[in-house]
Amino acid sequence: MKFLAAIALPLYALDQLTKWWIYTHFALPADGYFERFPDVVKKTAHLPLTADVIPGWFQIVHWANTGAAFSLGQGNNSFFIGLSIVAFAGLLFAWKRGLFPDAPSRWGVALILSGILGNVTDRIVHGYVVDFLLVDLHVRFANPWPAFNVADSCIFIAAALFIIAAVRDARRKPRP
Repeated sequence: MKFLAAIALPLYALDQLTKWWIYTHFALPADGYFERFPDVVKKTAHLPLTADVIPGWFQIVHWANTGAAFSLGQGNNSFFIGLSIVAFAGLLFAWKRGLFPDAPSRWGVALILSGILGNVTDRIVHGYVVDFLLVDLHVRFANPWPAFNVADSCIFIAAALFIIAAVRDARRKPRP
């Protein structure tokens, strides 16, 4: 458990610090889906909408997401809070049972726990997940890529680590 705390808690703090900075320095747009949060739109209206980091490719924004990855399931914030709590508890239970024997899966658990904790905190505090990193890949089907945050990055890296662990495990098992 010390390992989980040593990895997950600093990443959670980084996630919340960056989201707080976005929430206090960038406006939530007053159009489309974001109109569901009129108090935040009004409170942040005097702030800039975006900041170009790499013009035409990478921007900092303040977007609200009540769905999951790629904004799937928008408007189901309560469902995702419940799902997050169940997933968090399930991962801790599996950790205690020793179901993550190798380094990639242990790191994956720490990263995914920090991501879950970061995004569920947003859902409870703001009513939505604060997404702020917007990348334009200049590809038709991904133009722009959905905005994301530090917690989302942790979850993505955790998924990659779980895939690596699964491939390694499959290679180690003898074939009949």
